[in-house]
Order: sequence, then structure tokens, then C-alpha cells
Amino acid sequence: MTEKTDQPNCWEYTQCGKEPGGANADENGPCPAALETALDGVNNGRNAGRLCWAVDGTLCHNQTPGPEEDKISSCISCPFFQKVQEAEDQGGLRTKFLRFVTMDGKKPLMQGLEIKHVAPGERFIVQNTPSEAGYIIQKGSCKILVEKDGELVAIGRRGLGEVVGVTALLTGAPYSAHVEAETPLCLWVIRRDQFEAMVEKDRDLMEFLTELVADRLSADRPMADRAVGRYTAKEVLGKGGFSIVYKGIHTALEMPVAIKMLHHDKALDPDFLAAFRNEAESIAKFNHENIVRVFDIEELYRTVFIIMEYLEGELLSGMIKRLGRLSPLLAADFMVQACRGLEYAHKYGIIHRDINVSNLFIQTGDRLKIMDFGIACKIGTEDFGETGTAAFMSPEQIDGDPVDERTDIYSLGLAAYEMVTGERAFPGNDVMALLDGHLERDVPDPAEKAPDLPPALRRVIMKAGKRAPDERFNKAGEIIEALTEVLPQCDLPLQCAPPVRKMTSLFLIYEEDKQKEVGRLTEEFSAAMKKLGVTLKAADFPDI
Repeated sequence: MTEKTDQPNCWEYTQCGKEPGGANADENGPCPAALETALDGVNNGRNAGRLCWAVDGTLCHNQTPGPEEDKISSCISCPFFQKVQEAEDQGGLRTKFLRFVTMDGKKPLMQGLEIKHVAPGERFIVQNTPSEAGYIIQKGSCKILVEKDGELVAIGRRGLGEVVGVTALLTGAPYSAHVEAETPLCLWVIRRDQFEAMVEKDRDLMEFLTELVADRLSADRPMADRAVGRYTAKEVLGKGGFSIVYKGIHTALEMPVAIKMLHHDKALDPDFLAAFRNEAESIAKFNHENIVRVFDIEELYRTVFIIMEYLEGELLSGMIKRLGRLSPLLAADFMVQACRGLEYAHKYGIIHRDINVSNLFIQTGDRLKIMDFGIACKIGTEDFGETGTAAFMSPEQIDGDPVDERTDIYSLGLAAYEMVTGERAFPGNDVMALLDGHLERDVPDPAEKAPDLPPALRRVIMKAGKRAPDERFNKAGEIIEALTEVLPQCDLPLQCAPPVRKMTSLFLIYEEDKQKEVGRLTEEFSAAMKKLGVTLKAADFPDI
């Protein structure tokens, strides 16, 4: 029997035994709520364990209630539903919002707002329609539904004191989901002009709402397709403290892309915004096989999007975790590829400042790409601005001294140490201890952890990881030369094999009156291909 907790899942509360492995799971199979991974974490539950009323076909009270829309009346009278409602009404980001509102509507923010009543099951926000209003919940609760690929998926709920529609209202984008009442709802309606006036007067409210938007956009939930200029964001690929990366497509060309969006709360900070723009501007002009390509920049919805090439493969950090450690030959090859990319960037006077195993991407065929130039700067910049990752940060960055090529070489040396040993050169999570380690010690001898390490690779890692910049390699190209002993089958400049060139035939068959539009699209396609280094040749066939 499952023990009850302060925030139990439905099967723990009812002791139904319908969870996977439960006493009654063999009869009709486990309950769908216990299997719905898309809702994991909502209301602090496991899978849909604290949002079971939003899942079709749940096995409540030893019976199958049927489709979700038929469940409303039975669910709102369920003691578990009421318990979750009560718990959620007292916690989370909504408690911060109550600083700005009162449920009696007497705070200045609430004055003049229209009241709206919504019946259970009624949909009052429709996905992909223009955002005209947001809503504050005075009474009741509602569920959030995403419609994608012909299916309707519940992704969350909102209750007392929470706001809905605020993401679209803040960003100016269309509504990203449907919203339906679970119980009778009483809402305050915030029209766009009222919203703009509110956030203009109250900086704290604006900061709270952008924090809320960042929290909701970064949640691991199915998302509706989202238009970003000429592109469509389809799903979340990854997220960090500053940004979210989506998988997307160029809408007209159907070309896969990666779309990096600066969090809205960071977009309010001029320094963060400048650094994010700097990343795009720094590498938009780059054209190198070992640096991720930037195709476009879009400024929409009160933030900035960087459109990049979409990469298939895995982060170097993931590869190390999967394999334990890399072979010396593979590690040397990755160092050489990273050095080629860095040498190219350094030629343009750009220092990356955050080389680490999570900013190096390995494509199929072991092609390495350097990513995330978000805190890149010019050679000689004094490093008092945004800093790198603590485990890989050079001593001169920590001290705020000017940075140059040797800064990236130091960080690459520490990344190489992790490649060949499977461990961090300076382990631990204590940031101050990590920074002290960089200032007080050179990189440890990797041969102590990897006795099979070729002497040449060992020497390269230890020289790259010296505390004193003058004791390191001066240029990335020097590392390439030093590694010829490890990769003897490759000739300088260690280009092991030229990339295989391919040719694809593309035939466009169309009516003559479409000539002008076809020409326009072909020019756009040609421009995009040129950025990839692809040559497009066309020939006309007058009559087929």
C-alpha cells in the first residue's frame, strides 16, 4: 500500500492501486493519469497525479468515467480535486501576484476592471487567436489545453489569484493555448490598453509578469506551433538561465532551424539584451564548419530570437556522460576541430569566453560545432561583464583582467581534461571553491586518471590549462601542430579528410502564370542555401 504524503498523487490519496506496479494495475491496466508524462510536475504531481481530472479515461472509483468533458460534475465534487485546489491556491508564483491584487478588488490595480463569469466547460481563450485580454481568477479554476497535430492535450491548470492569457498579453503574440473553465469561474478582465497602463506605472508588476512568462515558457510541456517572423517554433529543444532553444522550420522553405529566444525577464535588462544581440552579431558573419551558423535575427514579442542551423547529434557533455570518457584519439580530434573554429573566430578578433563541454556540439560523423557566443567579446576586453561557466573559467576572467586567445585555450584545456578522464578538472558545486581552484592550481595531470594517455596529448592539456596565460599556447593553431603526434594519419593542418560533396536535383513544375512567384521563392531559397555554402544552379526548360 502506498503511503500518503502532504502532496499525494491521486492514486496515493485514494489508495486505488491503479498506478504502474500497483495492486490493481493488472485489471484494465494502469490508470491513464499515472502514465501521462506530459503533465509531470503540474501541481507538484508525478505525471498527471495531481491533474487527473484533465485526463481522458481515468479509472476513478473503480469505474471509467469516459471522455474528459463528461467528468466535470463528478470531479469538482471529488475530495481529492478540492484538496489539490486548496493546496494550489496557497502556493507558487500566485502568492507573489497577490501583492498586486486583492480578491475584493479594492487595490488600485483592480479598479475599473470588468467582471466576467464563465460556466464549467466553457472555452474563453482560443489558441492562435489575437490576444485581446488577460484574466485574473477571483474564484474557481480552469485548465490549459494545447491543440497540436489534431490532438487536444491538457498541460496545466490555474486557480485562485492566478492570471491566464498574460503571456500573450505581455508579448503581443497570439494566445498559445485554449483555456476552459473547470468550475464556475469569476474573472477580472484586463484589456490590452489597461495592461499597458498597469505595467507602465508599476515596474515591480512588470518584473513579476516577465518572471511568470519565463517560468511558463520554459516548462516541459507540449507547445502549440508558434510563428516567429518567417519561422515556426515547433518544440522545446533545451533551456538555460538566459534563453530557450526551440526546434523550428523556415515556414516557406520547410528548412529545419533552431530558434533561440531570450527570456522575457532578461530582455528587460539592457546588459543581457546587448549580450544576446552581441552573440548574433558576432557569429552572423562567420562561415566555418566548426561554428554553428546564424541565419537570421528576429525582434518580436518584446524579446529577441536568433535563428540558427539545426544540428543533429548531442552535446559533448552528453557524450562524455554516455561513454564515461573518450578515447585519446577522439579527444584529440575534437580538440583540433575546436581549435579550428576558435582560430577562425580569433582571426575576427572575437573571444568566446565560455568554452565548455556543454557549448561544444557533436554531430553525426563526429563533426564538432562551437555554440553559444552569448558572452563573446573583442580581444583585450577587460572582463568585468558577463562571465563564463565557473568550472571552466580562466584566472584572468575571475580577476577581471583583459582576455585574449589564451582565455579560450585555457577553457578548452579543461574541456579536454574532462574528455579523457570523464571527470572535471576542478570538481564540485561550490562556486567560490571552483574559482579558488582556478586561481591557485594548474590543471591536474590527466595521466593520473587516464594512464593510457599519449604523452603528446597529455602535454597539450597540461600546457593549455596553466594558470599563467604566458605559460599557455599563444594561438589555437599551435595546439593543432602539437597534436600531430596523436593524429599521425592526418597531414597539417590536420584536415583528416575533405568533406564529401553531394549534388541533389530539384525539379519545379508549374504553370506559366506562377513564374513571378516561383522566381521570388527561388531567390529566397538560393539566399538561404548560399549561407550554408551550397551552390544553387538553375536551368530553364521552355516546354515540357
